[in-house]
Amino acid sequence: MADVLDAFKENQTTNTVDATKKMRIGIIGTGWIANAHIASYLKQPDVEIVAGADLIPGKAEAFFKKHKVEGVKCYTSGEEMVNDKSLKLDAVSICTYNRQHAPCAIQALNAGVHVLLEKPFTVTTEEAIEVMKAEKKSGKVLSIGFQPRLDDNMIMVKDIVQSGVLGKIYYVQTGGGRRRGIPTPFGTTFIEDETAGLGALADIGCYSLDMVLNALGYPKPLTVSGVKTDYFGKDPNYIGYKNCGHPEYYKKFGVDDFAAAFIRLEGGIIIDFRIAWAMNLDTSGDTIIYGTKGSLRIPSTECWNGTIGGDLTIYHEVAGKQVETKIPQIFPKPGDPSNFDKKIRTFLDACKYGKPAPVPTSEIIYNQAILDSIAKSSDLCREVEVVIPEI
Repeated sequence: MADVLDAFKENQTTNTVDATKKMRIGIIGTGWIANAHIASYLKQPDVEIVAGADLIPGKAEAFFKKHKVEGVKCYTSGEEMVNDKSLKLDAVSICTYNRQHAPCAIQALNAGVHVLLEKPFTVTTEEAIEVMKAEKKSGKVLSIGFQPRLDDNMIMVKDIVQSGVLGKIYYVQTGGGRRRGIPTPFGTTFIEDETAGLGALADIGCYSLDMVLNALGYPKPLTVSGVKTDYFGKDPNYIGYKNCGHPEYYKKFGVDDFAAAFIRLEGGIIIDFRIAWAMNLDTSGDTIIYGTKGSLRIPSTECWNGTIGGDLTIYHEVAGKQVETKIPQIFPKPGDPSNFDKKIRTFLDACKYGKPAPVPTSEIIYNQAILDSIAKSSDLCREVEVVIPEI
C-alpha cells in the first residue's frame, strides 16, 4: 500500500517557455470570464494580445483599456475578427455566453485558428457534434475550459482510481452546490434561456461530472434519467435578487437552478448526480467512488471551487481488518501557477508544439451529452438513451 500511496505524491516539473515565438491571441466575448483569460495571458512571456470582439459596441475597447492593453484591434463580430487575415491570429479564447459557443468555435476553426473554448462545451449534443466536425476538418487545437482537472488534488483522485486500489468501480455519488448562489451579480446572461440555455447544469454541473468521469477514464454514457427544477430562480422573494439590487430578475429566469440524474455508463458503472445553484441545505454531499476493493470519499466544498474540501479517505480492508487510509489534501505553494494559469499555459503549448488538446473534445462530448440528456429527460419525464453520432 505504501508504494501505491507514494504514487499519489505531488510531482511538479518546471518548464521553460520559449518567448522568441510569440502567439498572437484574440478574445471573443469580453464579459466576466474574459477577465480571467486576459489576466492569465498577460503572465505568459510568449503571448501578444492583438484583437478582441464583443457584440456590444465599445465594450471590447473598454475591456482592454481596463487591463491597460494597447494596440488591440476591436470588432463587434467574432466572425469578422477571425477572418481578418491581417491580424495573423494564432489562437482565440471564446468567452461568450453558452449559446454562442458553437457558432463562434466553428467560425474560428473554419478560419484556421486554434480555439480555447470556455465551458460548457455547448448547450446541446447536436451543437457539440458540429463543432467537432469543424475541428476535425481544420486540424487545429480545440481545448475546453475545464481547469479543475489540472488541480493537483484532482490529478491525485484520478491516480487513485486508475491505480486499481479501489478494484472495480460500480457506483459513484457526486455533485455539489450552493445554498444561495444563483450568479446574478454578472447580469442575466447566466439565467436567461436565450443566452445560457442551461443553468446550474452547465455552470458547475459540468465540473462535477468531469471530476469523476475523468478519474474513471471517461466511459461512454448509455442512458440518463434526469430532472431539473427552477423553484428558487422563479421565486420573486429569492434573497439573491434583492441583494444584487435587481428584484425583477425572477421574471427573466429561464434555466435550471437544480438538477439530478441517474446515469448509466459503459462497464456497469452508475453515477448518482445532483447539482444546485440554490437549495435549503449546506451541501448536497461528498463525492464517493464505490469500488469492490475500496471506496474513495472526496469531501465537498461549500461552493464548487475547482478542488476538494479536505483530505481524501480510502475505506478498505488490510489483513482482514476494516481500515481507513487518509491521503492529505495538496495545497499550492507560494508562486505556484493557478489552475487557470495552467489551463492557458497547456493550451498555448499544445498550439505551439503540436501537442494534443489538454482537455479534448473526444472526452467532453460525453460530458456534454450527459448534460443535454438530463435536460431532455426532464422535459420528457422519462429515461433517455444517450446517442452520440460518429464524426
